[in-house]
Amino acid sequence: MFLYFIDLFGTAVFAVSGVILASKLRMDPFGVIVLGSVTAVGGGTIRDIILDARPIFWINDTTYLWVILCTCVLAMLLVRHPKRIPWWVLPVCDAIGLSVFVGIGVDKALAYQDSAFIAIMMGVMTGCGGGVLRDVLAREIPLVLRHEIYATACIVGGIFHTTALSLGYNDQIAFISGAASTLIIRLCAIRWHLSLPVFAMNK
Repeated sequence: MFLYFIDLFGTAVFAVSGVILASKLRMDPFGVIVLGSVTAVGGGTIRDIILDARPIFWINDTTYLWVILCTCVLAMLLVRHPKRIPWWVLPVCDAIGLSVFVGIGVDKALAYQDSAFIAIMMGVMTGCGGGVLRDVLAREIPLVLRHEIYATACIVGGIFHTTALSLGYNDQIAFISGAASTLIIRLCAIRWHLSLPVFAMNK
């Protein structure tokens, strides 16, 4: 039950990131809700389609949709006064949601097939897919394709998760190890502005 609430929390945080981008692009309320929804559940939806996991999780549990709707409406009211919120709040909350999403993606993938490699990919997809869709709809280069350490943290978390399972640790320990590693790497990247080298051709 605790994990379920953290999952809903992550859904809300991802929706907020969609609302913020929509506000920068001056979208109408419908566009705000669409971008917030895509950001919040896009990755999990792609994962479920690839795994042929039916029904898709937010169809099976409409609580996710209500959380997104309420979050978008509330965020539209608060985003008019962004200076009231410390700059680090959203990135840290996003990191928490990301770490849980990756773990859930790995677990669900392993429930439908037995490849650790595919499970890691589905973990990354769950964590990053919504953000990629958000940026594509906004006609921006997706965050995970730029130099910021984001997808890398997801990959490491997925590796820790699947490795712990292969070593015989129980599901809870494996989930915590994967989520914790994703969270720590992401928080370090936020705190010290860590990034990967940029690939560019010499002029």
